[in-house]
Amino acid sequence: MAAHLHLHASSLLPAGIVARNGKSLSLAFVSDKSQSFFVRPASAPALRAAGSPRVVAAVNTAVGGAPPAAAAPPKTLPFRVGHGFDLHRLEPGYPLIIGGIDIPHDRGCEAHSDGDVLLHCVVDAILGALGLPDIGQIFPDTDPKWKGAPSSVFIKEAIRLMHEAGYEIGNLDATLILQRPKVSPHKEAIRQNLCELLGADPTVVNLKAKTHEKVDSLGENRSIAAHTVVLLMRK
Repeated sequence: MAAHLHLHASSLLPAGIVARNGKSLSLAFVSDKSQSFFVRPASAPALRAAGSPRVVAAVNTAVGGAPPAAAAPPKTLPFRVGHGFDLHRLEPGYPLIIGGIDIPHDRGCEAHSDGDVLLHCVVDAILGALGLPDIGQIFPDTDPKWKGAPSSVFIKEAIRLMHEAGYEIGNLDATLILQRPKVSPHKEAIRQNLCELLGADPTVVNLKAKTHEKVDSLGENRSIAAHTVVLLMRK
């Protein structure tokens, strides 16, 4: 439903609509949470903006301009950025697998799959960059076929979806957070294996490890977490 608003130049609306040239403007505001526009005074030519054709046409009509004859297809982004996060409890009797490498420890990740916290957050970062559902939706822990599955399966599917969308790894930066064991003796093996799984050059994949200064479950060796930021570049 349209509502008439009285705007002034410097007025900033949640949808990002701004009146220009210091003039007041009355228009019919069409709500669309995913869009934002610069709106010109009614005497200006028809509005051109990135967004859905329906909303652009509606706002053009509201400010007195003609809707575009044909909506241009959305541009393909030259790059995309994604963030991933994962955390697992550490319990006795489970293997501790990080980045596909089995790390000797008295505890491991309790999980439906192999509990690889690093690969899980890398998968989520790639899926997030592509605007896709997270790992738990694509590989639900309610599905028996993922019981004990190696997380390399999830990485391979995320990479397949990435290539299908026309992207490749630009660079990736990951941070492990755990109090014990020390990651440094295994860090390079983890990074190399991650590069192989991603099909990425080692120069664009970085891995860091931090303790949690003995604070909360991470610092008490009761859990392990990881963050990943990934940049995908158009091929």
